[in-house]
Amino acid sequence: MVREGAIREGTGMSEMPSHEALMRSIGQLAEASLPHWGLEGSALTMINHSENTTYRVAPPGGKRPVILRVHRPGYHTVNGIRSELAWMRALQAEGGVHTPQAIPGRDGADIQTVSHPTLSTPRNCVLFEFIEGEEPRQDHDLIEPFKRLGEVTARTHEHSRGWKRPDYFERTVWDFEHSLGADPNWGPWLEGPDMTPARRPLLQRLVDTIEKRLKRFGQSPDRYGLIHADFRLANLLIHKGDIRVIDFDDCGLGWFLYDAGTAVSFFEHKPEVPALIDAWAEGYRRVRPLSKEEEAELPTFVILRRMILFAWMGSHSETDLAKQEGPAYADGTCEMAEKYLTRFA
Repeated sequence: MVREGAIREGTGMSEMPSHEALMRSIGQLAEASLPHWGLEGSALTMINHSENTTYRVAPPGGKRPVILRVHRPGYHTVNGIRSELAWMRALQAEGGVHTPQAIPGRDGADIQTVSHPTLSTPRNCVLFEFIEGEEPRQDHDLIEPFKRLGEVTARTHEHSRGWKRPDYFERTVWDFEHSLGADPNWGPWLEGPDMTPARRPLLQRLVDTIEKRLKRFGQSPDRYGLIHADFRLANLLIHKGDIRVIDFDDCGLGWFLYDAGTAVSFFEHKPEVPALIDAWAEGYRRVRPLSKEEEAELPTFVILRRMILFAWMGSHSETDLAKQEGPAYADGTCEMAEKYLTRFA
């Protein structure tokens, strides 16, 4: 994976541009992309910058807003993005899960490739419909929402198992090798924030234990397949009791139970998490079987997600999220590791 900013955009020099200059250039490219959908003159407001940069687009005349995603170079191929959008369409049409749908450009294509003079490579851009709902908040009672999330997740997995993937299908793989192993999608966990030699033996023992348990758990088709891979609160919208799912950018092949771990992203260490995971499992069973063996392994997927995010923060230190969460994340991760190893090692 190519980290954004590793090469000065537009010069080819191995110098890091300032984050502010990079964001300004991406914003200019986003504005330049608008005519591809006939949205000239719309107002852009940045929502998020992590793997991609996302904007709220407000068309003139008070028309309904839409969402523009400018893809990071080197993260997904065009076929990878097409695969994501195809699953989102099928999941809503056939699986009963409400997702934002891509809006084709004037030429009928979902993906528009746009260039800008200050950026060395073109960017793939996708426009999504705006769907209503409110993001769940950590300071609210999340028991009932997590039961509903369990149901939605199970419907997603049921659809995943039966969906005929297109010939061009290509997505990220979230097995051990590409999570914490030799070829990690988000960088090596050894480069996580505030990683010190004193912390390494504990976390190495944790990673070794996770690997052994995942190998024993296996990758049979009822346990491993196409998953959303990022059901964190920021990617959920609650509307009239219905949970809607956004941002399938990380969807790929992985363990179904990994989706449970992603639901508690960035607060995995909080004392309310076990009750939330129990609520998730209760909702999941309303739609899809969940064996006692699988339920007993849920803590492994919670801490797997924690370690993947630990690695992500090390390789994405420039993002607001990493700056906000990173300083205390190593301490919390080590505390979780000690508790997990006491129980499972």
